[in-house]
This record gives sequence, C-alpha cells and structure tokens, in this order.
Amino acid sequence: MNQLTPREIVRELDRYIIGQDDAKRAVAVALRNRYRRAQLPEDIREEVTPKNILMIGPTGVGKTEIARRLAKLVDAPFVKVEATKFTEVGYVGRDVESIIRDLVEASIRLVKAQHGERVRIRAEANVEDRLVELLSGAVKHKPANPIDILLGNKPRQPEISPEDRDKLVLRQDDVRTRLRRGELEHEIVEVEVAEVTPQPEIPGMDMNMNDVLGSILPKKTKLRKVEVREARKLLLQEEEQNLIDMDRVYTEAIDRAEQHGIVFLDEIDKVAGRGGARAGGPDVSREGVQRDILPIVEGSTVNTKYGPVKTDHVLFIAAGAFHVSKVTDLIPELQGRFPVRVDLKPLTVEDYKRILTQPENALIRQYQLLLGVDGVTLDFQEDALALIAEYAWQANESSENIGARRLHTVMEKILNDIAFNAGGGDAPEIKVTVNAEYVKNQLSADIHQKDVRKYIL
Repeated sequence: MNQLTPREIVRELDRYIIGQDDAKRAVAVALRNRYRRAQLPEDIREEVTPKNILMIGPTGVGKTEIARRLAKLVDAPFVKVEATKFTEVGYVGRDVESIIRDLVEASIRLVKAQHGERVRIRAEANVEDRLVELLSGAVKHKPANPIDILLGNKPRQPEISPEDRDKLVLRQDDVRTRLRRGELEHEIVEVEVAEVTPQPEIPGMDMNMNDVLGSILPKKTKLRKVEVREARKLLLQEEEQNLIDMDRVYTEAIDRAEQHGIVFLDEIDKVAGRGGARAGGPDVSREGVQRDILPIVEGSTVNTKYGPVKTDHVLFIAAGAFHVSKVTDLIPELQGRFPVRVDLKPLTVEDYKRILTQPENALIRQYQLLLGVDGVTLDFQEDALALIAEYAWQANESSENIGARRLHTVMEKILNDIAFNAGGGDAPEIKVTVNAEYVKNQLSADIHQKDVRKYIL
C-alpha cells in the first residue's frame, strides 16, 4: 500500500480534480489515519474505527471522482453503489450485504492482478515453450474421450522414437529463434481454451448456478485457431492462473477489503425521508433502506462465498445533493456514523475554464487526441475557452445544474461538424483554430434560446 502524507494525497488529487479543497483535505486525512492506525499496538488498533465522510453538494462537482481517484492512489479495493438500488427486506431489490460482496470481488481482482505481475516472467517463459510445441508440431490434438472430460483427465500423447525426438529438438530450436525475432506473429496455431458460457443471474440473488457447480463439474474447453500474437495472450492468462495460489489471493483479498476497502454510497439523499412526511407510503421503504445499511456501516460480519468479512474498518464515503431532503432527514443512527461532513461548492466560471485545460485528462486534450487520429489538429484560443466556460455556467444556472458534465454537452455541440467531416483515406491533415467567433456560431441557437415553459399556464 502506498503511504502518502495528506499533503501528497491532495497534490495527487489536484492533478485530476479542480477545486473542492475541503473535500480533498477530508479524504486525505481519513486515508492517512488508516496508515497511522496500522502503526498502533494491536490492543488499541481494533478500537480505532474509520471516520466516515458525508459529501454534500450538487451533481457534477467531483464527489465520485474524488473517491475513485483516492482508491487508485493506494491500490485499495473500491466499489461505488447507488443507495437507490437497495430496498428494505421484503421488497424487490438488492440486499445491502451485496455491497460487501462486490467489495470483496473488487479486492480479489486487485490482488489477483498484483500476484499475476509477480509470476509474469515465469508465465511468459511457459507460454513460449507451449507456442514452440504448437508451432513445431510436437502437440497433436486427439479427440477427447467423454469419460476423460468428465473426470478432468487429459489424453496421453503417444511416444516417439529417439531419432524423431532429435529432429523435433532441432526443429523446436529453430522455431524458438524465429519466434523471439517476431517472425511468426501471424502464423495460425490451434490452442485449447476454456469455453465461456453466459452466466444467468437469478433476481434477488448474488450468486449464479455456475458458481455453485463450478467446483463440481470440469470446465468445458474448445479448440480455437488464432494467430500467434492472439494465442500468446490467451495462453498467458491460463499460465498466470495456473501459477497463482488462489487460496493466498482469497485470504489477502479479504484482509485488504476489511482493512483498506472504500465504499462510495452515492445518492444517499434519495433514501432520506422527506421532512415532515407522514408515516406510510414510500418513505417507510426509504427508512427501511437506511436501517438495513446501518449495520454494514457501523460494523458487522457479512458472509461471502470466500469467507466472512468484517466491515468494522471499511471506509464509507456517502454523497448526495440534498436538494429536496436535508441531512437531518436521515435517521439519527446513520447520521452519527458519518461524523465528517463536507460541503462541496458549486463550480464557478473560472473552475469550468480550469477543468477544460488543467487536469491531466483535461477535456480539451481528450478532443485534441481523438481528432488527431484523423489528422485534425485543434487549436483552442483563450477567448474560446473563456466563452465555453461562461456558457456552461449560464446553462447550469438557467436550467438543471449538472456541473462539469455540462462541458461535455457544450464541447460535443461545438465540435460536431469537425468530428463528422474528419477522417477518410483521402482526407488531408488540417489545423482548425477554435476561437470565440467559431464558438458563437456553433452555439448561436442555444445561446439565444430561452426556456418559456414557465410562462405557459
């Protein structure tokens, strides 16, 4: 796990997210406290619980992105769930314990990828040996016996004479040399791969029948004719799977989920009861969801197919706009489990302008790279950026405020003609300068359009 100081965490978040300094400081301190807790004596370590965070702010200001980038910084298991997906027990909907099951699955993928990196060199050597055997004709696929398939046995290959073995060794040496030079990348080989079948899910259950019967029935395989470069990818996955100790992966993944897992509960305001609402109707269901979420947040043990998982030290970050409801509409017990409250500020014109250019994955850079594939060089002038930011802010103020996502709408409108006409084998490389005049021409209809619905009786 990467041990970063709060200042370093904020500095890393600044590379991708504009503004919201209070939220960045809150999550940075929460993350650092995990490292501090790990250094404490064992008797007090279990008593120190994470201080969960409640982010309050309109959509599109960076709540989800802060949590997602935070998890990537430290390679922590991360899962984002919508609170509206869940309903209280007895209603149709997902069980809240599936949050932790999803977290464990995310942790397993993370740990498995790390273990795969450790065995990558051995796996690549094994793949080379298998490709050499396939290309030299050392492997002859025989029709499998149904009994062998059921028992998981592989057919035995016939013995060869010493003379043929010597010829085979010379042929394999030649194939290995050519393979390392990259001369055989487009040769066709026949490889045996596991057959992928759709996994139907039963509504209301987080486990399918393939998971139940997977350890009993052998995996189905089939022969595929593919190029060497594609076969290398397929065989590498198989060899890594064979070299990885999955028992260690499961044990480490559960520990990683328990000690470093991050759960982002979005739209938490949608399950808050309306202030002053009478008991009955949908508000009962909303409160039921809160009461079902409460044990998970305050610490309980959830049974998964990989073993029990304790949620005492999982960091929960909840977020909501709270336009209609208020934080105080949440049940008091749940409010108490989110002691750190952070208000995220609405974006200003200057924020929109910085979002366009400053982050490493800035929107302007994305469009420049996308259209650069078709030989179009985009040059955005300073006055164009200022006008785009101004229009995005005005559009959010006059209609629904969707935050930075409004910039995607504006940019698509501006670059629609360029993106449509770019491309083609005979298209020349051109440079397009986007200035304020060009932006006004593309947005003229939208700029002057007024919402007259409020005047209609």
